Amino acid sequence: MVVEDLYKKLSENPYPGRGIVVGRTPDSKHAVIAYFIMGRSENSRNRVFKEEGEGIRTEAFDPSKMQDPSLIIYAPVRVSGTDTIVTNGDQTDTVYDLMKEGKTFEQALSTRQFEPDPPNFTPRISAILHIKDGAFSYDMSILKSDEGREDGNIRNTFSFDNPHAGEGRFIHTYMGDGNPLPTFTGEPERVEISGDIEEFTKKVWDNLNEENKVSLFIRYIDIETGKYETRIINKNE
Repeated sequence: MVVEDLYKKLSENPYPGRGIVVGRTPDSKHAVIAYFIMGRSENSRNRVFKEEGEGIRTEAFDPSKMQDPSLIIYAPVRVSGTDTIVTNGDQTDTVYDLMKEGKTFEQALSTRQFEPDPPNFTPRISAILHIKDGAFSYDMSILKSDEGREDGNIRNTFSFDNPHAGEGRFIHTYMGDGNPLPTFTGEPERVEISGDIEEFTKKVWDNLNEENKVSLFIRYIDIETGKYETRIINKNE
């Protein structure tokens, strides 16, 4: 699989929906997370990211304009011990809670399926980073409808051990704009990771579609110490 230019992929897709990037910096020292949300409706665009503990939550920017909180208000990022969970929905809590009970990431997500939003049946995309004692690995999951069927599930989990320096994997909910929205297909896309946290944050944000982008979360985690830096950008400020 060819290593693609992440910024080019973002700039050429007017509506990737929600997206997760996980990877490693070129110097191998940091694990990288990017999570972004986009929106076409007023309800979807009326959101911001807010820090909550070691993670984040989505909140209504203007509570008086909130029409339906289901599927758009949730905790995208939570930390459990040395693991960091990032997802595009309330399955973050499913993974967090069931792993506390001894379940694996994959077992936890086997209790969930794609979002109940016909005709799109938006995929649930998830990732978990394992960072401990200088070792780094991660898993990604895609739960999606089988060819637009409400009663058909496709469940894919991908595991990445000892990720390459300067590379990451990118999953997103849609392949582009449309009606219904075209679901993500294939394996997590192999993309280049470059720059420090400031440069990476700016370039990801600048290459998301100006009209549709809503919020961006970036985290760099020191693989040796577990210490992290976070950046959040909200279009609504």
